[in-house]
Amino acid sequence: MNTSDIHNQRMANMTFSSVYPMYIAKVERKGRTIKELHQVITWLTGFDDEKLQELIDKKVTFETFFQKAKLNVNAPLITGLICGYRIEDIENPLTQQVRYLDKLVDELAKGRKMEKILRGS
Repeated sequence: MNTSDIHNQRMANMTFSSVYPMYIAKVERKGRTIKELHQVITWLTGFDDEKLQELIDKKVTFETFFQKAKLNVNAPLITGLICGYRIEDIENPLTQQVRYLDKLVDELAKGRKMEKILRGS
């Protein structure tokens, strides 16, 4: 699925620190923990807690966030619908990476087993 240039630019310019509290609220509302949230973020990006906090404090954009990330080799196994978009069909790499993260957070909040969320890792 093609996303518009405006949509892609909006995703690139959004700060991770503005979305992070929403991720926390979503997973905690469903009985999951910040530790589990960090586990899925670490799996996807390679960031440890210290690096993640540094990026939050610096208020980096998603573009910078994913430029600094070492994306997990199994990230392309993240498929399905998120926010009305089929992840595997998103052509813009950055928008796809943001949607990978959204999907992982969604799966965590829905109570999926960690082994499945981390694609068997």
